[in-house]
Amino acid sequence: MNTLTLITEAAALYGSALPMQIDINPNDSGLPGIGQLRTIVGAVMTVGLILSVLALIVSAIVWGFGANSSNPHLAGRGKVGVLVSCGAAIICGAAVTLINFFWNVGQQV
Repeated sequence: MNTLTLITEAAALYGSALPMQIDINPNDSGLPGIGQLRTIVGAVMTVGLILSVLALIVSAIVWGFGANSSNPHLAGRGKVGVLVSCGAAIICGAAVTLINFFWNVGQQV
């Protein structure tokens, strides 16, 4: 008896017991502490937004000092800081929406 025959017979015998489609969805009751994890993630998002505001203020001050002291390097660093802090705020604010968008794209595959 060759291997192919054994595999064919095993598939015929146990084929009906094997799942044909896997369906797994995220749930809230799978692990303990999911609610606390959501609270922690929300707090981290809040801290990220607060730090983005702080970085924006500091960068604007650096930009102003650089522009008023005729220091183009300092003014340029302030401009970059303003853009980076705004980008960080956008990412913090849109994080959940971005993840949900890509989750929905993945579900379409």
